Amino acid sequence: MNSSEPLLYETHMHTPLCKHAEGTPEAYALAAKERGLDGIIVTCHTPLPNGMHPAVRMSPEEWPEYVDLVGQARKKMEGEMDVRLGLEVDFFPGLEFWYEDLLAREPLHYVLGSVHPYSLYKEMYFTGDWHAYHKQYFTSLVESAESGYFDCLAHPDLIKNWGIEEYDLQNLLDHIRCCLDRIAETGIAMELNTSGVNKLSGEMNPSPGILREMRTRDIPVVVGSDAHSPDRVAADFLEAFDLLESVGYDHTHIFLDRKKRKISLRDARAKLNRSASP
Repeated sequence: MNSSEPLLYETHMHTPLCKHAEGTPEAYALAAKERGLDGIIVTCHTPLPNGMHPAVRMSPEEWPEYVDLVGQARKKMEGEMDVRLGLEVDFFPGLEFWYEDLLAREPLHYVLGSVHPYSLYKEMYFTGDWHAYHKQYFTSLVESAESGYFDCLAHPDLIKNWGIEEYDLQNLLDHIRCCLDRIAETGIAMELNTSGVNKLSGEMNPSPGILREMRTRDIPVVVGSDAHSPDRVAADFLEAFDLLESVGYDHTHIFLDRKKRKISLRDARAKLNRSASP
């Protein structure tokens, strides 16, 4: 693969092992081929120790099956579509021992760090004060970035869908700016997750207001659809590119071998097959 070639990948997708997605990695790869992409990075929800969140992720015992599923798709699609192994990792302070072991097991091409503000996380941090809870979420993003384990922060304002009536971006913005200052210092990327248009907020993650703040700090952006079925591969990518351009970005990124690669928005748009779904 020519290191100077502009490449567009779907960078966020799941498998049935997470128990809330459907379709094999091969099916996602075929959808990506139809959309005109160069490859996919499968990023299913990481296993966690001690039975944490078992209903929404693979179990520790299923890790070899996950690696094998992606490996089979890579072999089947060789010469047609590049298929890479990645991971989406829920960050919790105190699990460093687990992350260090897990991330060393296999060569990974892309590691998303995520904070999902429900279930155990909500039990840990929600006291009934929604504003404090929303602030804590962005503080947790900083802790995730500063841990050094991840390449990119997934759906970085997902919290707006919890306590949505109380979510006040303007009232949070000073805190978010301080958080983004610290995130920018780490060099980590942040994701523009297109699946947000289908959630309660009806907008991508993050919102334009946060994207503008990211741009002023030159925080790299990776676009991902968070596909939980093959038909969602590269969903709303053109709209995402338009949104990035509207706040001042002229490029996006992918990661291969955990190294950042830039693609201009012009080249990214040209890659997409507009006649293919979605």
